[in-house]
Amino acid sequence: MTWSRLSIGLCAGLFATLPMTLVMLIWHRLLPVQEQQPLPPEQVTSDMVEKAGAEDSIGRTDRRTFAWLLHFGFGAATGALYIGIADRLTRPAPVTGILFGFIVWAGSYFGWLPAFNIRGAARDQSASRNALMLVAHIVWGIVVGALAQALTRLSHGPQRSGVTARFGR
Repeated sequence: MTWSRLSIGLCAGLFATLPMTLVMLIWHRLLPVQEQQPLPPEQVTSDMVEKAGAEDSIGRTDRRTFAWLLHFGFGAATGALYIGIADRLTRPAPVTGILFGFIVWAGSYFGWLPAFNIRGAARDQSASRNALMLVAHIVWGIVVGALAQALTRLSHGPQRSGVTARFGR
């Protein structure tokens, strides 16, 4: 993968995290009060800080800021992974984005989070909170796919064959 492709993925992932986060924050406020505990980015960060034994050195406000910085960083890094995979796929960008968003959600909430015994795992969430996070990841996937496609066209022109032809469907 070239630096150009990598930067497209990073930018698409970073900017796709914004609408994802808005969905999370708005939907979170609509949950029943008893389900309005911190969202997974904050839960995951809190658990990681505690497992590292750093809870005394990182205050609650700093931990919350760090959680959202990590959330956007994870979105950017995962966008770079999307580009590497999307280059090999023949489906339209929205379809690959939705599928990739679902894979990121499932891989996180049923994969590495439970493997490391970190809160935020799907087993620790109610059905409505799981639905919130699934929909947020699908929104991320749709946007990352569309942005990656648009940025690819901008950087290489609409007539380029190969990647742009596949992305352009």
